[in-house]
Amino acid sequence: MRVRIRCHCTQAMVVIYHNPRCSKSRQTLELLRARGIEPEIIPYLDNPPDPAALRELLGKLGMNARQLLRKGEPEYRSLGLGNPDYSEAQILAAMNAHPRLIERPIVVRGERAVLGRPPENVLELL
Repeated sequence: MRVRIRCHCTQAMVVIYHNPRCSKSRQTLELLRARGIEPEIIPYLDNPPDPAALRELLGKLGMNARQLLRKGEPEYRSLGLGNPDYSEAQILAAMNAHPRLIERPIVVRGERAVLGRPPENVLELL
């Protein structure tokens, strides 16, 4: 007699670092929900990731801190973050202190992450 064993593996949780005021962030969330995915929503402006969490996100994104900076924000200019001598640690500290500097939205699934710019980028994770 043969016994079939089925794997009931669960899919990796999807997380979105979300800013509800951002149209791209809202569109990305809508895209996920339209595909039946209700992600864990992290309102990162209210609860910014610390430098260690940002490093982990950068690893999943395959980016460095400078690539994740929003260069159009007033804090970018006022903090002088365009200075190429700023270290990764200094940029991460600035992002933690001023989370508006973090490009958005970031969607994470397992060990991978993408920026939802454009929102269709998240399809790579699904």
